[in-house]
Amino acid sequence: MNAKTLKPVLIIGGSGVVGAQGAHALRRLQPDLPIAIAGRDLARAEAVAAQVGNATAVRVDLQRADLGLGEDARFSAVVLFVKDETSNSIKYAQRHGLPYVSTSSGSFEIAPEVTRYLRRPGASPMLLASHWLAGAATLPALHFAQEFRRLDSIRIAALLDEQDMGGPAAAADYERLTSAAAAQILERGRWRWVRDAEAASSFLSVDGVGIQAAAYSPMDVVSLAAATDAHSIRLDMALGESASRRRGEAFSTEIAIELEGELHDGRQVRARHELVHPQGQAPITAVGIALGVERLLGLAGGEAVAPGLYTPDVLIDPVYQLRRLQEFGVSVQRKPDVELSLPVAA
Repeated sequence: MNAKTLKPVLIIGGSGVVGAQGAHALRRLQPDLPIAIAGRDLARAEAVAAQVGNATAVRVDLQRADLGLGEDARFSAVVLFVKDETSNSIKYAQRHGLPYVSTSSGSFEIAPEVTRYLRRPGASPMLLASHWLAGAATLPALHFAQEFRRLDSIRIAALLDEQDMGGPAAAADYERLTSAAAAQILERGRWRWVRDAEAASSFLSVDGVGIQAAAYSPMDVVSLAAATDAHSIRLDMALGESASRRRGEAFSTEIAIELEGELHDGRQVRARHELVHPQGQAPITAVGIALGVERLLGLAGGEAVAPGLYTPDVLIDPVYQLRRLQEFGVSVQRKPDVELSLPVAA
């Protein structure tokens, strides 16, 4: 598909901290794709649109069924960088048959989106990308998992620097997802919801410093469970000081992926990969959403996606995702494997 011939991609929340970076990432990937920056503050949206280029600015109102855009507005996709408690954005996308991307729902919050899809499964392709940093942990984990003949456990540890919360929408997401419900984990083959002491954990930062954390449940755990036969899967998240800031530098964001199981050569190991972006979480999230948009529209990785319900790991090649993340500044390091004397208990 030719990007020049498409209507603009409507990015709701595109004038926010992460949404603006998402628009810039999409522009870098697709220089000719028209973009519409949508927000409540038109002047702010216009400023971002001018920086992005080949972009317009529109004011949106999520309280209205037409989003305040009028019936003559035309777009090629709807991308949501804020939490829409009204579901008007997904209704709008379905009514117009547009690809839809959501980014802010925990695993316990997707029922409105799923049931909306089930009522109209042929209306539009819907990408549920509410994973940690829009899939920046899940897709690399699936890539690294290819080294294993049998994968027993997956643990993702994410460190968000306390100075890297982002804008008000990101802060609201963090507060809602950490306080509204227990965290979902897969433990020895059984789904569990944990909170307080059961959710507490710790992990090593990329510089070897111990970090206190807690189980967290964006969509990663359920996606990894569906894609692998691992018996135990959890994502732990910490809000604290990143290794770069301890060195006296600016904040960064860190993801550690630990996989345990049997390699194809028969060895039982724990493999750890560390992903770091020196500018924090927003650039990584931006890339993930941009990759989702271009895939939905058929601008990379295949033809335009048919109506359906998808997660990033279903649509995007993990190798492609990891390569793009590295092009946008993510460093990837594999630590020495830890030999395990016995198979991990199921």
